[in-house]
Amino acid sequence: QVRLVESGGVLVQAGGSLRLSCAASGQIFRGNTLAWYRQAPGKQRELVVEITSTGGSTNYADSVKGRFAISRDNAKNTVYLQMNSLKPEDTAVYYCSAGYSTYWGQGTQVTVFL
Repeated sequence: QVRLVESGGVLVQAGGSLRLSCAASGQIFRGNTLAWYRQAPGKQRELVVEITSTGGSTNYADSVKGRFAISRDNAKNTVYLQMNSLKPEDTAVYYCSAGYSTYWGQGTQVTVFL
């Protein structure tokens, strides 16, 4: 069964940190580029960051560069998003995706308050 399951979204104060996790079924994790997207209320879904299958290359949105970090553990079929220095504008539903948007998780809500 093809699955992506995100976790870790919570309510956090501005300036704080949070780590999101996305556990994937093996057949879609191995060999695929993985990505985190987010969608804020009333806005289009946007790419936050993506990482290649080997982890050797990443691509960050300008709005999160220097604050967010993606990593993948191929042994655990899990991709992480470490989010630091969070801002209210980071509030969104965060989605994990694999295979260039072929597969999607259900999303996890991150809310950043002042």
